[in-house]
Amino acid sequence: MMNWKTIFRSLKNRDMLKRLLILLSIIVAYRLLAHVPVPLASPSQLKDVVNSIVNGSDLGGFLNLLSGGALTSFSIVLVGMSPFITSSIITQLLTKAIPKLEELHKDGESGRRKINQWTRLIAVPLSIVQSIAFIYILRQTVLSGSLANTTLMSWIVAVTAMSAGSIILMWFGELITEQGVGNGISLIIFAGIISQLPKTMATIGSSVFNTSSGSLSVFGWFTLPVNPSSFWVTLSILLVSLMILYILVKVNEAQRVLTINYAKRVHGNSSYGGIKSILPVKLIAANVIPIIFAVAFLSLPAFVGQILKATNNPAYATVAANLIAWFQAPSAGSFTGSTLQAFIYPAAYFLLVIVFTYFYTGIIFNSNEIAENLQKQGGFIEGVRPGKQTEDYLNRTVNRLTLFGSLTLGLIAVMPFIGEYLLYSIAGVTNSNLSIGGTGLLIVVSVALESLRQVNSRALMVTYDDYK
Repeated sequence: MMNWKTIFRSLKNRDMLKRLLILLSIIVAYRLLAHVPVPLASPSQLKDVVNSIVNGSDLGGFLNLLSGGALTSFSIVLVGMSPFITSSIITQLLTKAIPKLEELHKDGESGRRKINQWTRLIAVPLSIVQSIAFIYILRQTVLSGSLANTTLMSWIVAVTAMSAGSIILMWFGELITEQGVGNGISLIIFAGIISQLPKTMATIGSSVFNTSSGSLSVFGWFTLPVNPSSFWVTLSILLVSLMILYILVKVNEAQRVLTINYAKRVHGNSSYGGIKSILPVKLIAANVIPIIFAVAFLSLPAFVGQILKATNNPAYATVAANLIAWFQAPSAGSFTGSTLQAFIYPAAYFLLVIVFTYFYTGIIFNSNEIAENLQKQGGFIEGVRPGKQTEDYLNRTVNRLTLFGSLTLGLIAVMPFIGEYLLYSIAGVTNSNLSIGGTGLLIVVSVALESLRQVNSRALMVTYDDYK
């Protein structure tokens, strides 16, 4: 529960104020970089070209949302956090697969620092490869005007600038995590999505109040100066968004509280212990990370399809078309074709959210470490023996919570697709873009809740002396 009085009181603390200023400064710097164009040909020409490509596909709009508009601006940070996210998935999988890395992870802060360093090192070549892929797609798609005469050195400079932008974002994310408040990766993506809100609201407003197609009559009593079709679509999107928001807040805040008892000990003439404490276990301990991982993972096949398509090789044409068609967020219009094909992406999205929820929960919730610490401190769960039985009990509890939590999170993630299908089936609406907005809403709400929780925890810590 948020204590806003405590949060405002904590602003008097120098360390708290410093962390919030660092967070704000980094986000402002990120948004400034998002408007720095890649040094290639005319920026205005490139912007028009990329805009036409992005607006021509749902995948482009999806990637543009996550990059905070950097894709349509052809900014140096258009690659975004994708290389770092992919690198994190790789290193975490290797940590589980290789015993030596798992031991290093258990070594404490020093071991985790080494693994984080390897994650950064892997992200560098990934950012270069992804930058080359973006440039290759652009070069093969648009070979007219000044772009046709662009030299090899200019392409190399462009790739270098894009790779550097991705590495800078990775550094920004690390700075926020270490010296700011909250998870750096999540907050960078959060800031990018929020930055698109004014443009989205303006587009919706112009569509709703465009009366060229008529106005809305309410029971014949009075007439509203709004476009009837746009009004009902917007109202439907608003209702679905509010429903998702309510469910997500409830699920995100849900937790099971385990009571920890501490044995009473006698040392000389004094006794200590014999107290009770609690161990809260969240329903979704991984928060928004599974959604970010799932979106990043699902964008790769369609991105590979775009690269294969850009080669103009007939041998790859079928594979490229299938990858692009199957692995991009489907619009309602795609339901007019093969229904099975339209549901491939939502089904894969649902399964990946479940898989990544289990995967990330297993990383951040170490039952063995918690059981060992409780045993060392003389703590135990009532009715459960310390040691191995406590570890097994925690594993069972977390697995059951994660099963329900991951299924719920997966259903919330695909709910916008269901909404698009219903809007198309009932009203024939084919341009609602609920799926793109739904993912953005999930990320924004989850990151906002988690960041507020961390701010509240730090505020309680820095104002602790005020309650003595």
